[in-house]
Amino acid sequence: MTNIWEIGTDIGGTFTDIIAIRRDTSETRIAKVPSRAHAPVQAMLEAIEAVGLRKSDVKRFIHGTTRITNAIVEERLPKVALIATKGFEDVLEIGRYRRRDLYRLDIVPKAKSLVPRELCFALNERMTHDGRVLQALEEVEIERLVTWLKGTSAQSVAVSLLHAYANPAHEKMLAERLKDVVPYVSLSHEVNAEAREYERTSSTVFNAAAMPIAVEYLSELEERLPLGAGLQVFHSAGAMIPISAVKRRPLVMAMSGPAAGVSASVSIARQLGKSRVLTFDMGGTTTDVCLIVDGQAEMTDGKLLADRPLRQPMLAVHSIGAGGGSIVRAGAGGLTVGPESAGSEPGPACYGRGGNEPTITDANALLGYLNPATKLGDRIGIDLEAAAHAVQPIADRLGLSLMETALGIIKVANATMARALRRVTVERGIDGRDCTLLAFGGGGPMHAAGLADLYGITEIVVPAASSAFSALGCLTADFSFLQQQTLRAPLDGIDLAKVSERIHAMVALTLEPLLANGIAKSSIEVDLVALMRYAAQADAIPVPFTLPLDPDFLREQFLKKHRELFGYATTEPCVIESVRVQARQPSTTQVGRPGIDTRRTEFVPRKCSFDNAHDVMTDVIDRGTMSAVITGPAIIEDAWSTVVVPPGWQAAPDAGGNLYMTRVAA
Repeated sequence: MTNIWEIGTDIGGTFTDIIAIRRDTSETRIAKVPSRAHAPVQAMLEAIEAVGLRKSDVKRFIHGTTRITNAIVEERLPKVALIATKGFEDVLEIGRYRRRDLYRLDIVPKAKSLVPRELCFALNERMTHDGRVLQALEEVEIERLVTWLKGTSAQSVAVSLLHAYANPAHEKMLAERLKDVVPYVSLSHEVNAEAREYERTSSTVFNAAAMPIAVEYLSELEERLPLGAGLQVFHSAGAMIPISAVKRRPLVMAMSGPAAGVSASVSIARQLGKSRVLTFDMGGTTTDVCLIVDGQAEMTDGKLLADRPLRQPMLAVHSIGAGGGSIVRAGAGGLTVGPESAGSEPGPACYGRGGNEPTITDANALLGYLNPATKLGDRIGIDLEAAAHAVQPIADRLGLSLMETALGIIKVANATMARALRRVTVERGIDGRDCTLLAFGGGGPMHAAGLADLYGITEIVVPAASSAFSALGCLTADFSFLQQQTLRAPLDGIDLAKVSERIHAMVALTLEPLLANGIAKSSIEVDLVALMRYAAQADAIPVPFTLPLDPDFLREQFLKKHRELFGYATTEPCVIESVRVQARQPSTTQVGRPGIDTRRTEFVPRKCSFDNAHDVMTDVIDRGTMSAVITGPAIIEDAWSTVVVPPGWQAAPDAGGNLYMTRVAA
């Protein structure tokens, strides 16, 4: 079997999921192992063993991870120094005028700066907005900076000079001089070559802080799994990227795990011919949702992480702290779930590993949805007594029975997740009730029907390998690299030659990582998107285009998109604010129906509780052998996942192992 397997892994907060595909036969294996927060590479090697493989069997290994995201959110970041143009060294401290909460004067109005004032250096240099040198960077100024840096203990430096997106010459000079002074240097024109000084600087600091974490982690992975070009990372824009590129821009790994699930969802949506799909990825720590329209996932220019802006092109995944391991609280305002999580160590109380806080998973266990006679992946059992012990104090405080409390926890969790769905539908002008809900992750199939009832969705698809779906997305995604850069080119009187020259230069730079990885230029496709706005607008709208540049086509498409989003369009002058270039090699990976280990126990009915139906004797169905339509209440199980089919719903399998769930006709 040597060197014929492709592997995708997703390192979550609770579990590390793995899916392996044999290159010559499309044989597919999946598994789960507990994540190791302090030894993620070891968890990945254990995952390879869990699917019965050795390192020598692996040809290609792609992984998504929450490691960088978690380090940012939990503020476990190394010390960073910031170098900024004189007069702009306080940009992070000033930030934007927005408050965290408009009406809460008792909380800090905004997050504190990632860089303390004593580690901010004001550099005498200046570029204009169109890239002309206003004040040259002198040698004496660089020497002053080097002397200052040697007196700090910072191991990473973020360089964010004014208008470096228009002319990065001064940043490149500093990079050359600082490479022997500090181990890690992050340049703003490489991280986010766009206007918006605060967002660009914040992103550059995030990238600088992530570099020591990422380089150490990826270097260990390269050493222990020496696959050369076959070792790749999934990035937040929904594709694979070579490790050499990630070491310069580790920020692309932020949100890479959820993005991988969306990537697999795009593939499924196209296969099934679904025009509007809502992804519902409920893991152990978070729930992630995204909108897919006509086979394309929504993209965004950035998001907030730890209340600070991270600006880079990424899939528009909305995350909330409501996963299976999210801790349940009973406060003055009632029940709340998350964002705190029991994680993988010790995990929910029902895992019997020392956890004693009540979680969503404990509520599911008490309601009978999890099989107490089996072990998740032959590793983790279900301890109903421990779950009851954890939830009972909340039941006592609310004056409810244990089952009523467990149902209440599930309702609150579903309501929290429904709000996330509204964020990616209603706020984008889409009626979510017309969408298909694609449910995956460890908890998605258990909550899908309840969430659909609450939101008004009538069709659910639970894909094959649903519990390792993000790992699958790592394998089925394209191999790509992406850049976005500010142009500020008005369509009226546009200099076509100059703008086209800049776009061609961006294309050449975007192709470089793929060509360096041995990919033939003939197999690479290039996608171009113009970020357009009216001259007086602040935010831009993405408009796909091709070369040669056609201003009339761009204007027509911009007005059409503006009408779709806002209901109107005007004849005001419009501007190409930025251009996004993505070079990609389309994936050719073929995935067969995953082989699921045969369960060692019989599938016997057990009592489950649903809304208005407590202690109902419920059929338990083996997903691997299921061939006919079943009507709820029922529980569908395999070695890695549980699908809850409540009363009023039915489920049917297709030839590819996907489950279709629909409401039963009245």
